[in-house]
Amino acid sequence: MDLMTMRNTVRRDLHDEDAENFRWTNDEIDRHIAHAVKDYSYASPLEQCAVLPTTAGSREIDISSLSERVDIEAVEYPIGNFPPSYQRFSLWDNKLTISGNRIPEGSDIKIFYGKLHTLSALISTIPVIHEDTIVLRACGYAAVELAIQTINRVNTGGMGTTSELESWGNQKLTEFRAALKRIDKKNRVRVKALYTSVEE
Repeated sequence: MDLMTMRNTVRRDLHDEDAENFRWTNDEIDRHIAHAVKDYSYASPLEQCAVLPTTAGSREIDISSLSERVDIEAVEYPIGNFPPSYQRFSLWDNKLTISGNRIPEGSDIKIFYGKLHTLSALISTIPVIHEDTIVLRACGYAAVELAIQTINRVNTGGMGTTSELESWGNQKLTEFRAALKRIDKKNRVRVKALYTSVEE
């Protein structure tokens, strides 16, 4: 589902499909979708792998090239062993430090990491099974934001319009948080847990 399709889906769930009288602009909808994608990414980041050089005799590796990084899952050094040789490590800003007994000798290191997902007019890295989760969050925040804007304003929907809109939006946000809890990678068994770090 690309961004335009996602935007149309959000509008459909918000009952905001009258192009002559949109309650939310495209920019507003897109902003809520972008926030949803970011929140989703922190729970279930896009899994990536990068091979970076090391410096002989140094435990520090510069990881500034890993753009839009959410977290580091594992560090393999040396590369190519079976089972993989995962190393203990620590992070500070854009520096990764290997804290085990193995000191890099200048050969490459493999870093498994998570990064932000992409959702644009041309590409989406959101799994199809989780697209509705993004829609939930975007709808929830759009509704709550509009409810806040309409406080103390004259409207034609009756006295309960603002509170009902806010209640509906908060319900969607509750559903979104529940969905994130189910898919959060920290709640899943990871294969890497079957391997112990290597001390050489």
